[in-house]
Amino acid sequence: MLMNTEEQKIESGEPEAEAKTPKKATKARPRKTKKTKTQITQGKAFIQATYNNTIVSLCDMNGNVLAWSSAGVVGFKGPKKATPYAASVIVRDAVQKAKDYGLKEVYVFISGVGQGREGALRAFQSNNIDVLAMKDVTPVPHNGCRPPKPRRV
Repeated sequence: MLMNTEEQKIESGEPEAEAKTPKKATKARPRKTKKTKTQITQGKAFIQATYNNTIVSLCDMNGNVLAWSSAGVVGFKGPKKATPYAASVIVRDAVQKAKDYGLKEVYVFISGVGQGREGALRAFQSNNIDVLAMKDVTPVPHNGCRPPKPRRV
């Protein structure tokens, strides 16, 4: 009985030689250059100091946020978030994030009545950021809400 070579390979259990496909030549992609951040020497710093937390935002002069930080981001939990020490750590973290922009001087706007107000302000000076001006923008009610009616006994 005459068999051609393919039938002999199938009966003998030899695996078929698979045809190799040639690899396509790929074009070398140009390397992306790292985007440089614009250098901003002056900016604004917004400090929101509440009874429970302190939040610091560093912006350019148009109000675009460059970096921000809060007590929870840095790792404080519970009542420790509103302390002056936490505020100094928050400012250090925000300044570290904004270091790539070259921020040197800030106008500080403080809002709120929390304990972190003065701690955050001192932390700017200790982190080599010059404070050009400071303004308290805490909202104050002009006579506020209507008081509850008097109680009848």
